[in-house]
This record gives sequence, structure tokens and C-alpha cells, in this order.
Amino acid sequence: MSGASVRAPRASLVRLAAQLPRDKADTLLLLGAALMVLAPHAGHLPLWVSSLCALTLLWRTVATVRGTRMPSAFLLLPLSMAAMAGVFMSYRTLFGRDAGVAMLVLLVAFKMLEMHAKRDLFVVVFLSFFLVLTNFFYSQSILTALMMVASIIALLTAQLSFQFTGSVPPLGRRLWMGARVFLLAAPLALVLFFLFPRIQGPLWGMPSDAQGGRTGLSNSMAPGNMSNLAQSDEPVFQVRFLDPVPPKPQLYWRGLVMGDFDGRTWTQLRRRRLPDNVSLTARGEPIRYELTLEPSSNSWLFALDMPDRLPVLSGNSVGVSSELEMGATLPLSKRVRYELSSHVDYSLDDGDQLNERARWLALPQGFNPRTLETGAQIAQMSADPAARANAVLGMFTKLPFSYTLQPPLLGRDSVDEFLFKTRAGFCEHFASAFVVLMRAADVPARVVIGYQGGELNPIDGFLMVRQSEAHAWAEIWIAGRGWLRVDPTAAVAPERVQRGLSSALAQNAPAFAGLGGLLDFGGERNALLEQLRFRIGAINNGWNQWVLNYTPDRQSGFLDSLKLSLMHWRNLAILAAIGAALLLWRAIRQRRETDPVDALYSALCRRMSQLGMARAADEGPNAYAARLAQGTLAQDKLAAIERFLTLYSAHKYSARPPASGLASTLKSLLNNI
Repeated sequence: MSGASVRAPRASLVRLAAQLPRDKADTLLLLGAALMVLAPHAGHLPLWVSSLCALTLLWRTVATVRGTRMPSAFLLLPLSMAAMAGVFMSYRTLFGRDAGVAMLVLLVAFKMLEMHAKRDLFVVVFLSFFLVLTNFFYSQSILTALMMVASIIALLTAQLSFQFTGSVPPLGRRLWMGARVFLLAAPLALVLFFLFPRIQGPLWGMPSDAQGGRTGLSNSMAPGNMSNLAQSDEPVFQVRFLDPVPPKPQLYWRGLVMGDFDGRTWTQLRRRRLPDNVSLTARGEPIRYELTLEPSSNSWLFALDMPDRLPVLSGNSVGVSSELEMGATLPLSKRVRYELSSHVDYSLDDGDQLNERARWLALPQGFNPRTLETGAQIAQMSADPAARANAVLGMFTKLPFSYTLQPPLLGRDSVDEFLFKTRAGFCEHFASAFVVLMRAADVPARVVIGYQGGELNPIDGFLMVRQSEAHAWAEIWIAGRGWLRVDPTAAVAPERVQRGLSSALAQNAPAFAGLGGLLDFGGERNALLEQLRFRIGAINNGWNQWVLNYTPDRQSGFLDSLKLSLMHWRNLAILAAIGAALLLWRAIRQRRETDPVDALYSALCRRMSQLGMARAADEGPNAYAARLAQGTLAQDKLAAIERFLTLYSAHKYSARPPASGLASTLKSLLNNI
């Protein structure tokens, strides 16, 4: 289709809009603004609510264009009552976030069919403003914020359009006026954002919403858990390293430790407090970093390998279990940030005896007989636990195991079927099978779940860890060496640990080469797209760090630093210099218009420009007056303008001396325009 054919319908629409009567054009503008507010809610409202709103707006649009009568209250009232009953049936309540938003959406839509006076217009506009706020209950991304800014400007434009009398400026001019109103209010909003006392909790939300709609790791691990998460691009946490970033193979973010196995699912052992006899020996300097954890319905905290201390959370206490899992007392329903330092080179419980050794050797009876038999054979091959572990890893390397996001379904003896039949799995399959084999070979072992790797954004230096980096690995205990991390997945797909998930999928499962290509932006072919993605990621991260994460603690720190800055004489001098510069600029501007007649002429031109009839740069007073006479100005205003411009033209271009009282006359005429 050629560009000319695309522009033709657009030009027709513009002409049609220009030919519409004033009230119809303003109503259509209001409908468009309301649609911008309502449309983002369609993603989380029941289908019938979205459909009913769409039909209502369409009904109002057709009635406006054709000039037909609005429906009577006898029709609207039962329709509204039926809609409220539908909301109750859908949510089983009329209160709360979702039901309240659904009712508000329907009220705005129905009110469109019941606008008879100007006050009805203001009801629609103010309901729409309130509805704009409710969008942040569902998304607080920077894209949502930009969309809501556009919606506010559209609503302001519609409101201004209804308030014009006489001639109306073009739509572009009115949009700019709406934007100026928004920009005038923005500084006050910024001041309130930074200085108004913060309330403990998320920036936007309701208490009952904190526990819903969160995905991520669970406190159990069964085949399929990790592979489902691997298909999610949702961020889990961002990390800013204060020391050099460790290489990707060292980025193991420890979460939960699984020690109880029922034949198919791994779960945590009963959580106990950290005993006094846990031995941790760190080597080398710790790595310092700052971690910002996204909200979740859980209380788990993640840390790089082995932290040397517990993080501090405002309003929430943090503890550690005997398996060195960190957790908060309260669920992390808001974004939290904590500083930590961790060791990646350490020894844990490296004595000659392991407390409660039987706990880490327990296996369920009657499950996976072939795996237990294989483990017993491996135990007979060598007395060295490390050699037994290497034997299992060698089995993964030599036999045709594959790493895939879509492994076959497994039955009751899941480990047997994986090791001896399907041989295709994700990290949870390899970690589970490895630990079962180790326990069967009389080597204490356990499963650890968390995240591995992350993507470093070179624009802002933050490491982003997403749900797709969810990972499971194993720890085995060897006398004199302690608990050692073993990653069985690396034996089958070393690219998973070294370069990330997409590389491993493309290398090990050609069927997913297409998905890997979508995920991998590292090639030269996608360099531009990669840069764009990193920049967008940096913007989103900055939004999260500085806007959504502006907690009461950060506000307190900001106010303290502001107080200290204002007390310093240099900063006060800078502020005084800025103030003096602004006053000087204003004085210079006023001096340029010392002639009061010229100042009044400039004021007239500005006023006409606001009405959409700006003076051209090469247009003199007489030509300007002639053009204005062709417009739609009211007769009394047009007469005042023509007299103003005639007097001004005579003053500027006549040889006669200026008439006395000219400025007063022009000012009086200007007041009548």
C-alpha cells in the first residue's frame, strides 16, 4: 500500500473532524481521552466488563456522530444494576481492588450515556482522573507512567475544550495547553513526592493485594518447576557490585536447601536456627554488593554464595537456618534493598564428622530401585566420596543425556525413568538424580535451589537476575573438606553455567535454536538491538531504584543530606547565585520591552496565539488585522482588535507624534478582547 493511499483516509478523517459541530467534536475528544484511561484495564478485567465498556463507548460515539437521542434513565438504571450484579457474581464482593476498579470502569462508561449538562462532563473527567490512579495498582512500570501522563494530558485537553467560548484553537494548540497545565503542576508533584512523609509499604497498592499474583521459586522442587520458570523473563533482583563483578561461573545465588525426598518431590527439612557448631572458614577478601529484591509473597532472601553477615531490613528481622538459608520474619511484599558481602571461596563444616549424617543420607523406601542399585555399585567401586561423585558426573557426560526445557513426563519412579529411559531434563532433573545417587552411594548430599548467573548491563553496571536464571544444584559432604558445591547440569550443558540459558539450549537442543536466537542478543548481527535493550533496561532499573524504591528510609536519608547541603556556605552561595541570575534575566527581559505600547502589542499577539491565530513573523499590523477579520471571532472582540491594530499601526508608522493616552487606550481595548 502506498503512502499516498494511507494519508488519504487520514486527511479525510481530519476534514471530517473539522466539519463536525463544536459540541460533537468536543464529545468525541472526551470519548478518546476516556478510552485512553479505560483501555489499559482491559488486560485484568473480566471479558464481559471490557466488552460492555467497548459497546457503551461505541454506542455513545454513534449517537454523537448521528445526533440521535441518548437512552433514557429507564433503560440505563436497570442496565447499571445488572452490571453491578455481574461484578458481584464475578468477584463475590463489591469491595476490594478488583471489584472496585471494575465498578469504576463501568460507571465511567455508563456516565458517557448520561451526559446532559456541563456538570456531567466534569463528573466524567474527575472519575477518569481517579481511574488513572487505579492503573498503578496493576503496573508501576515506567511505560505505564508514560501512558498515564498521556491520558492526563488528553483529559485536560478535553476539559479545556469544553470551557472555550467563541472560537476554539486547533486541536494541536489545545493539546499543548493541556501539556502546559500538566507541566505547571509537575514541580509541585515532585516536591510532594520527595518531601511528603512516606507511608511504609509499596508506592501503590492495597494491603490485600500483597500476597497475590507473584511467581517464582517455591519451597519444594519437582520435575518441571525450574523449566517452567525458565520461560519467564520476570526480574527477580538487581545487583550493583561495589567490587569487581565475579565471572559468571561463580555467580551462584543461594536460596533454599532441600533435604527431604519422597520419591518425586524435594522439600525443606524442618527449619532450625543456626547451631553454634557450624564451621565456616572463608578465604580471600569478600565481594561487596547491593541487592534490590523484587516484591514476592515469600520471605526468602538471596545472597551470592556464602555471605559473611546477615542483611539489615527496615521493619523486618532476618534470620538464618542451620543450612545457611536466609529469611525474613515477614513476607517481602514490597521491593527491598540490602547490602551484603560474600565469599565464593570457603569451607563449610570441614571437620571429620558430620552432625546428623543420617538426615543427608535418607531416601524413601520402595522408590527408584534401579537408581539405588546403581548407587550401591558406585559405592563398591571406590571408598573415596570424591571419586564416587566423579563417577556419577562421568555417567552424565558419557551417556546421551540432553538439556531441554521440555523434558518428557515422568512417572512414580521419576529418577529411574530419567536416568535409564528419557535422559532428557532440566537442572532439577540432574540435581535430583545426582543427590539420590550420592545418597545411595553413602555420600551425604542435598539439593540447593536459587539462581545462577545474571545479565550485566554495561550502561548502568547493574546485574539483572530473572526467573529464567532459576537453577538447582547439589552439595555433597566429604570429611575434611566439608560441604562442596557440585553442579551436575554443568556436566551435560557447561554453557548453562558459563554463558547462560540461551547458549545451553541452542547447544544441546537444536529444536530450541529459534528460542535461543531470540534470547541471545550477543551476536554482532543484533548489536544495535542489544544496545537498545540495555538502554531500556537501564531506564527501567533507574525507575525502580529511584522512584519505586523511594522508601521512608531513603526519604529520611535524602532529607538529612539535603539539610547538611543547605547548611554548607558554598551550596547556599550557589543557590543565591542562581536566584540572582533569574532576577537578572527577568530584569533584562522587561527592559527589552520598555515601550509600553510595544509591550501591549506583544500581549495582544500572545493572546491571539493562544486562540490559535498567531501572527506570522513577516505579518504587519494591518495585514494581521485583515486576516483576523476573516476568522470566526465575535464581532465585539473583532472590533476591539481592529481598533487596537489601527492605533498601533498609526503609532509605529505615522509621522505624527504619538497621541496622548495611547497606552491606556490600547490597554483598555486589550482587556475587552
